[in-house]
Amino acid sequence: MASMALSLLVLTTLALIAGALWLRSRGGSRKQATLMLVLAAVLAFNVAMWTLPGKSGESLIGAAKE
Repeated sequence: MASMALSLLVLTTLALIAGALWLRSRGGSRKQATLMLVLAAVLAFNVAMWTLPGKSGESLIGAAKE
């Protein structure tokens, strides 16, 4: 279940980046495109936080599965 949530976070991150670039290229609101990129960065940070190993060598997702 957790891996599916991480997969959805990655897909959402990619969709937000693509949407922000598309919105900006069409002359849309610069503020909305920037906020979309900020949200994509927050989601990417969350994915990295859950998947990268910590000092103990285990990731949060690995610890959650136990």
